[in-house]
Amino acid sequence: MGRKPRNLSPLYFYHIVCRGNRRDPLFMDEKDIQAFIFILRRIHERFPFEIASFCLMTNHYHLQLKSQEHSISKIMALINKQYANYYNTRYNLTGHVFEKRFYDSVILAKKGMLEVSRYIHLNPVEANIVMRPEDYLWSSYHLFFINDEEYDYLPFFNPGILLDEMEGETLEERREEFRIFHGPRDIEFDIYKNDL
Repeated sequence: MGRKPRNLSPLYFYHIVCRGNRRDPLFMDEKDIQAFIFILRRIHERFPFEIASFCLMTNHYHLQLKSQEHSISKIMALINKQYANYYNTRYNLTGHVFEKRFYDSVILAKKGMLEVSRYIHLNPVEANIVMRPEDYLWSSYHLFFINDEEYDYLPFFNPGILLDEMEGETLEERREEFRIFHGPRDIEFDIYKNDL
C-alpha cells in the first residue's frame, strides 16, 4: 500500500525537519554542509522555493520553507534523494540515509513564523553545542546581520521575511529586535519531539 499523499498549501511556510537514519550523522564535516547547500541551490534553479530560516545539525536539519510554484513534497524528495546519493557515495555506504519522510508543520501566523525561527536558531544552543545562536555557523542566524551581497550564494534565502515582522523603522532596529527575540528565554524544545 502506497503512502498517503500530503496536501501542503503553497500559501504558507512550513517547518520541515529531516533526521538521519537511526539518528546517525547527516553532516560529518563542512564539506557535507557545502554539498547540501549546493544541492539546495541546484534544486532552487529548477524548482524555486523560499527559506526564511534554516539550521543544519549533526544528525538532522530544519528548514522554514515555502514553495508557491511546486509541491514541497517534490522539492523535499529531490533534496533528500540527491543528498543521500552524495552521502552514500562519499562514505561508501548503501541504504537509507534518512530515517523517514520529512516532518512538516504548517505555520499559519506571524507569531508562528517568529517562534519557529527562534526554535530553529536555538537548536544548537539547546543541544549545548554553542552558548549563543550567532556562534553556530551552520544555521541562518548570523546571516540576518550581514549585507545581502554576503549571502548571494543562497538565492533561496530571504531574511526579509522575518525581519519585516520585527518592530523598528530601520533595518538596524529590526535586526536588534530580531537579536532580542532570539535571546535567552524559556522555549519548549519538546514540542516537536513526539512528531519526529
